[in-house]
Amino acid sequence: MNAQENSHAAPPSEAPDWATAALVLATGQIFWGRGIGAPVQAVGEVCFNTSLTGYQEILTDPSYAGQIITFTFPHIGNVGANDEDIETLNPAARGLVLRADITQPSNHRALSHLDAWLVKNNLPGICGIDTRRLTRLIRDGGAPTGVVCHSPGGTFDIAAMQGESGAWPGLEGMDLAAEVSCRQNYTWDETEWRLGQGHGRLEQAKYHVVAMDFGIKRNILRCLASAGCRVTVVPASTSADEILALNPDGIFLSNGPGDPAATGAYAGPAVQGLVTSGKPIFGICLGHQILSLALGARTEKMHRGHRGANQPVKDLATGRVEITSQNHGFVVQRDSLPPGVVETHTSLFDGSLEGIRVEGQPVFSVQYHPEASPGPQDSHYLFQRFIDLMAG
Repeated sequence: MNAQENSHAAPPSEAPDWATAALVLATGQIFWGRGIGAPVQAVGEVCFNTSLTGYQEILTDPSYAGQIITFTFPHIGNVGANDEDIETLNPAARGLVLRADITQPSNHRALSHLDAWLVKNNLPGICGIDTRRLTRLIRDGGAPTGVVCHSPGGTFDIAAMQGESGAWPGLEGMDLAAEVSCRQNYTWDETEWRLGQGHGRLEQAKYHVVAMDFGIKRNILRCLASAGCRVTVVPASTSADEILALNPDGIFLSNGPGDPAATGAYAGPAVQGLVTSGKPIFGICLGHQILSLALGARTEKMHRGHRGANQPVKDLATGRVEITSQNHGFVVQRDSLPPGVVETHTSLFDGSLEGIRVEGQPVFSVQYHPEASPGPQDSHYLFQRFIDLMAG
């Protein structure tokens, strides 16, 4: 019997002889498997991502702070790891869960094996488990907290792991943006990657954008720089007066992790001040949620969230459908939008709200990630919309 078949057959507190890793959920389920990555233990919210590619970008996306990521695609590791596809220097994800062993790298850009990269970044993982069963548990019961432990010697304190998993408070109410945000201002001028050229540099800026860093992805910054923007990145706690003193042509509200209501407690007043300034504002993901809160709307925790690169979204103004990349566990409540705030995009998966704009003002945001490329670059037009608002 292999690890896949035996992932839930062993007694809860007794590790099989072959097991070098365990995933213990607060809901009581235990999955035995083989350890990958760093030989450490981590606790977090267990979620799943349905993307077929981009595992390195996913693991380095600051929006995954506090989360253990289950990849539903079985072949992870086939392009190895490199220094160009990271979204932040220090990965914020807690760990990962795979169906199969890490695939050997087979890509001309690979600089290392994924397992070596995981060890370097102190990320533990488990492979050889029934990820379909785990995904169904999350789908039906919501994202549980869990502990993943990689123990090369096969020694596990299951009772302690169950206690740690049950004691972890969960993402609701957590301000994780404060943990992943930059600590001081910095400027960004690196542009998007090109085959045979790598990343470029912005030579002549047309606009100055100030980006509030709630956990910003590097490729967002690259897209802004490629569009002719010199970007000043500021911490999440920066006030409206401090941002306006930098004399930006536009303001960007970034993606990020955690509960938007918790981050919005201090970021919301700043965003309110920025809205009243009349400057163009563009928000993505957590930035979209914080903008909505600042405008008077409400957010709520989703049952399982949206995480994947195959999420269909409809632009209500044009009727066009975009295939988008998403990662969020909270959503803006449609019925809480105040007068003057209009829904612009909706999810074709579950009908949830995916974008807003403020009538009569150069202010808009989307729930998904237009900087990502899940196939065609369906959503890159949103960066041009932001540019047009600054030009106007």
